[in-house]
Amino acid sequence: MYDMINSLVQAINDVVWGWGMIVLLLGTHVFLTIRTGFIQRYTISKGIKLSIAKEPDAEGEVSQFGALTTALAATIGTGNIVGVGTAIAIGGPGAVLWCWLTGVFGIATKYAESYIAVKYRVKTADGRMQGGAMYALERGLNMKWLGMLFAFFAAFASFGIGCATQVNAIAEICETNFHIPRLGVGIAIGALTAVVIFGGIRSIARVCEKLVPFMAVFYVLGCIIILCMNFDYIIPAISVICSLAFTPGAAAGGLVGNGVRMAIRYGVARGLFSNESGLGSAPIAAAAAQTRNPVRQALVSSTGTFWDTVVVCLMTGLVLVTTIMKNPSVNADTIDNGGQLTTLAFGQIPYLGPIILTLGIISFAYSTILGWAYYGERCVEYFSGKAGLLPYRLLYIAVAVIAPVVALDLVWLIADTLNALMAIPNLVAVLLLSNVMVKDTKRFIHNLDAKDDTPILVVED
Repeated sequence: MYDMINSLVQAINDVVWGWGMIVLLLGTHVFLTIRTGFIQRYTISKGIKLSIAKEPDAEGEVSQFGALTTALAATIGTGNIVGVGTAIAIGGPGAVLWCWLTGVFGIATKYAESYIAVKYRVKTADGRMQGGAMYALERGLNMKWLGMLFAFFAAFASFGIGCATQVNAIAEICETNFHIPRLGVGIAIGALTAVVIFGGIRSIARVCEKLVPFMAVFYVLGCIIILCMNFDYIIPAISVICSLAFTPGAAAGGLVGNGVRMAIRYGVARGLFSNESGLGSAPIAAAAAQTRNPVRQALVSSTGTFWDTVVVCLMTGLVLVTTIMKNPSVNADTIDNGGQLTTLAFGQIPYLGPIILTLGIISFAYSTILGWAYYGERCVEYFSGKAGLLPYRLLYIAVAVIAPVVALDLVWLIADTLNALMAIPNLVAVLLLSNVMVKDTKRFIHNLDAKDDTPILVVED
């Protein structure tokens, strides 16, 4: 029975994460890039600066930086480390270019979905901000039924992708490197998670504001050290990545380009998994931000995709390709998965390499647990009310405790499928509300300090 269910879910997953979804997401990225007049230029020139600005007099629960780091906590995960390696192992080094391009164009979608999350957010009687695709669908398009579907898919996906698989990754690395019992890891993560999530978005944001910059800088420094060691191979690696993204061929170290089809499929898929642009998860955190107008916060949120994919994934890709080209003993033909490839790359740094990688995976995974806990809470509250929060939190913690000692194959597949299904209602909202988004973008983009005086709807708890 288990094998039959597993096969059925795998077949469904292959469909929902097949070429149709990739074309839909990438097509939306390109469409919104055109509709916004290449909003990416403002993301880099204005969004990064705005992300550290404070607006205590604006409506919202947390700072713009707090909302951004909460979203980054959920998106910068093990996929940035292992996922890029998997794309290279299967799709060839050309996949790195497609992963990067997905991030560049995905900035526009992250901007648009964050805009509608803030535009249509509501406030509870006790002052908590609620927003996301579900509220945009309900208030902007009168499609509450579709908003309910989005909330359902996201809430249940949080247990798998957001919690179980992340805890399992932490437990595996702790057991392998420090010989800590897996159940002990689960109990520790469960306790740490409980302390944070019972404090709500303010507590989660406070932790993420400190954890996310640390983990990102720590990991990026490791990448820079390796690239300095592989300096002579950076230009050849860039050349190989660009050439094998469009044509089949071979390079040093067993690097093989499997053709445009494979490079696009795995590069785009890894990029989408990494930055989550189009899935509708990160805007749930954006809706809680203190901001003067929706465009301002949307710009800040869009920098998340820039840091996640355009910077971190690109650096990981260069580290892996230069490592293979420099070291004849590291042959891409003998690599079974992305984790092995990343481990070998960081092993070049004497003594500190494995430590950097280990701490990177642990911090990336734990931050994802916190970010997705908040996403799940907001979605549960949407379809069940405030009464559903305590049961959700208790179940989330229970999943964290038992995840290291249970088989997760089926859990991963189900959550992965639900994660893809989240994208469909979110993209409906983003595309159908794009005219409103374009209108407000023109209104505020050159006057970002202007205040949107539209009253925020107050709803009952």
